[in-house]
Amino acid sequence: MKTIGVLSDTHGLLRPEALFALRGSDLIIHAGDIGAPEVLESLRDLAPVFAVRGNVDRDAWATACPKTQVLEVEGVLLYVLHDLSELKLDPLAADFRVVISGHSHRPSVKKDGGVLYLNPGSVGRRRFSLPVTVARLVVEAGQTIAEIVEL
Repeated sequence: MKTIGVLSDTHGLLRPEALFALRGSDLIIHAGDIGAPEVLESLRDLAPVFAVRGNVDRDAWATACPKTQVLEVEGVLLYVLHDLSELKLDPLAADFRVVISGHSHRPSVKKDGGVLYLNPGSVGRRRFSLPVTVARLVVEAGQTIAEIVEL
């Protein structure tokens, strides 16, 4: 069993509550709009970090982050990108079981055709009346369970 902490849209602000919620994660995925390299450094103190570059990640440090990531966790393939509208492949045909994205600041967990779509929402500055959230994804024996954690 692996527990994955998932967050997005920090925009340079990593709240202490987010760090607390992500404790115990086997790995952490940041789905873009990181905002500052210090965010990734703080996350690395908790677990290995896999991050993609979002539309606000334009500074030199961000070039080390790819636009997309593919991870295999416990035999399950995950595809990570910042903006779901830029998904240019059929996840099911490519054997991805989980697609993780951010950008909208709206947390959601949806299953469609055998693919789990997870958006952890935003953990940065509050936008409109949207909640401040992260997500937890558990992968065990080929199965996935995701939950949104409101801070």
